[in-house]
Amino acid sequence: MQNTITRQYNKINQNIFNKNVDSSLLEYIELRLNKIFSEEINSENSIFVKVKPGIVHKMALFLSNHITRSCAIGIAGETASGKSTIALDIINTIQTFAEEYKINSVITRINTDDYYYDRSDMVKKAGSFAEFAKHYDLDVPEALELELMKKHIKSLLFGNTVYLPEYDMSGTAIRKDNVKLAVPSKIIISEGLFTLTDKVVDAFDIKIYVDVSTEAQKDRFYKRATERGLGDSADEVYENASSKAKTHIHPTAVKADIILSGEADRAAYRKFINQILLLVEEVHFKTHAFC
Repeated sequence: MQNTITRQYNKINQNIFNKNVDSSLLEYIELRLNKIFSEEINSENSIFVKVKPGIVHKMALFLSNHITRSCAIGIAGETASGKSTIALDIINTIQTFAEEYKINSVITRINTDDYYYDRSDMVKKAGSFAEFAKHYDLDVPEALELELMKKHIKSLLFGNTVYLPEYDMSGTAIRKDNVKLAVPSKIIISEGLFTLTDKVVDAFDIKIYVDVSTEAQKDRFYKRATERGLGDSADEVYENASSKAKTHIHPTAVKADIILSGEADRAAYRKFINQILLLVEEVHFKTHAFC
């Protein structure tokens, strides 16, 4: 694993904590972030597959308030890669921190799946979602209104309140528009199959791709297929999803600032986020450290 990571992280200054306190906050945060990333990259069973060096500087710009607007995070990956689970762990960990310090409007989630077009009439005509799925391709970007998703993200980043759609994933293919209130927050986070595709990728400041082995993905997919009642169509749906992923999802990994392992221990993800939050606590809630 370690050999796949950008090598510069093995050369982090070991005297990081000897840095003069008169140094700028931005430089201090960047050095601390480099250390946090370096320790995780070099750990056993790291959550990271690849990290682009420039992402640490970008994160430091937001954490130091050199960039004062909201930060948009986009997470993509194949079906059953673990992207939704990772997103929820990030959200829950940050919200716990926010509650401790009574921070309002810290993070807003936008679910890419909610932007699937309403195809409820087609499901009714087919007689079931399983039959519908045999003839309608849900595994291409064109199945979603990604332009609307980008518009909503941009609006939130400009400080506007937005009403989001909600898509029924239980098998009706119903989408209700303007039903979920989203308020401007410090972090806007979104995850989905096509989150890093061309129509929406430039809405995100931090781009993450979740990588997963075929074996783990297949096991998760069939468990989910049973829950959703796909029945005999599960094999066909899986093969189609895998095939389309090669065209529409795999290529988006090159746009990612960070590639995560979708098979890492969930506790490791939460631990890494908490390390960053400890840095936030230090520089923004314990200001005596810089006096």
